[in-house]
Amino acid sequence: MFSLDLDSSKCVRAVTKFSTCDNCLLTCPTNAISFNSDNNLPNILPSSCVNCGGCVGSCPSEALSLDFHSNTDFFFDFVQEDESLLSCKKNLPCLAVLTSEHLLSMALLKEGVTFDVGHCKTCELKEPLYKIITDRVDEVNYLLEAMESDSRVSLKELAYEPPEGDITHNRREFLEQFSLKNALKQKEVFDKEVEIDPDEFMDFGLDSIDVSKIKNKQFPDKRKILFTALKRAKVPDTLHVLNASDLTFVSTKELDYDSCTACQMCYRICPTGALSTDYKNSKIDFDASMCIKCAVCHDVCEPKSITLSDTFGMDNFFKPSVKQLVKFKIRRCYECDSYFDYRGGEVICPRCKLEEDEAKELWGLN
Repeated sequence: MFSLDLDSSKCVRAVTKFSTCDNCLLTCPTNAISFNSDNNLPNILPSSCVNCGGCVGSCPSEALSLDFHSNTDFFFDFVQEDESLLSCKKNLPCLAVLTSEHLLSMALLKEGVTFDVGHCKTCELKEPLYKIITDRVDEVNYLLEAMESDSRVSLKELAYEPPEGDITHNRREFLEQFSLKNALKQKEVFDKEVEIDPDEFMDFGLDSIDVSKIKNKQFPDKRKILFTALKRAKVPDTLHVLNASDLTFVSTKELDYDSCTACQMCYRICPTGALSTDYKNSKIDFDASMCIKCAVCHDVCEPKSITLSDTFGMDNFFKPSVKQLVKFKIRRCYECDSYFDYRGGEVICPRCKLEEDEAKELWGLN
């Protein structure tokens, strides 16, 4: 049964055609994902998709989801249980479905989590998922150590198998398929299956509602969950500075004023609002706690003025603040009265200057 879906309004590739994000493509073990050359969005081949959720765990903006599993719902259920074991044979489609943020939040709230990798070595999806899983665990433990937490995510080859002959458990699952609570959901799944040709790529597009959502900025639930967990965690005695290259889902940034053209694209296109400005566009601010490291600001910056910092301070987790990346000298254009970044010479904005130059060329005055 095909269960994967894409919310186009959340996909960072919908924000700009220049986006280089290919996490889902690189994560998929069956090559079920490709990119549409017309709209830049992912295409999904249902007959190849195995519903492992690896792409869900790798998506920076939570654009991909599974019908039968929600990382957000699973997180809240899991942290209330005494159990700390995570296994593909017990409670997850694949360990790779959990993002670093979910895993870090779980470890902080449960004082330790165990990843059962006992089935990974013989799994037909081992490549590339096993390395993704172990790298994610290394990243989370690196952060836990920096937070001075005793909690860790452990990898154990337990090879958990569900109890055999558990009639009550099986009967419960059977009855749930026909409960009133799930009736509408089952109908939706059935209707979806009827409409899908498993051997044809599913195309996703953007409608007016999607465009509206993009303009309003969308903040992933996994980041909200992480900051909820951090509020309950003990603040480290020392707010360490980490190697930014070891972190996949957060970043801090630098901006070169001399090469920046004040084109406004980076903060206009930022999907979460991590980059922002004021009503005069007189500056560019950055909130590292809101950055999901999707790289779209870098992708659209033609002079490559905005860059990743080499380090990441833990104060961005425990004492988040807005950092001013650049301050512009703002003047009002003598022609159109709009604010613009003034760097000397005639007090005229680039747009009016361009129009003036074009007019002079037409008149033969150049």
